[in-house]
Amino acid sequence: MYCEVELVRDVPVLAENFKRDIPISQQSIITRLLEDLLREKASKDYGYFLAVTSLKRIGKGEVVDESGDVFFPIVFNCRTFLPLRGEILQGVVHQIFRLGVLLRCGPIKYAFLSARKMPGYKYVPGENPLFFSNELGKIETDVVVSFMVLDVRWIEKRGDIKMEFMMLASVDGDSLGPITLSGSDELDLLRY
Repeated sequence: MYCEVELVRDVPVLAENFKRDIPISQQSIITRLLEDLLREKASKDYGYFLAVTSLKRIGKGEVVDESGDVFFPIVFNCRTFLPLRGEILQGVVHQIFRLGVLLRCGPIKYAFLSARKMPGYKYVPGENPLFFSNELGKIETDVVVSFMVLDVRWIEKRGDIKMEFMMLASVDGDSLGPITLSGSDELDLLRY
């Protein structure tokens, strides 16, 4: 689900990045905010940070410690993507295994569609494995699949693994499964 949320952040500007005689520019504060959001990527409560849509207020900077670093409180609106249980989404197949497939859905890299949640599909091994149904539907690499979100799990950062969401998916239901796109739809999908 896409949301628009209001966030408040204290953005640090390191002392080495400015001179005491020259005021700190709004551009450098905003740049630092965007860098911090890019590093953070997502939060458990709001989902993935997609875009800052408006800047409401930059507060007065405050020197916090003897390092001379200045922290600016910023209030801004941000568009986010937070997947919800029961939601119908679309993803692109990027890996196929005997037990199921991995889909990418927007910023989510790992949406697992279990073979158990693909009724009527059978695994076909080979150089390019796929799942094939009696109705001539194929779930193979680079195919767009409409699916229902069964569960969403937030994974905290551990070592080199970044914080992100993982999903369990199902195509067990009406209008779910591989999507046949027209030529112009494929071009639109590839742009994103």
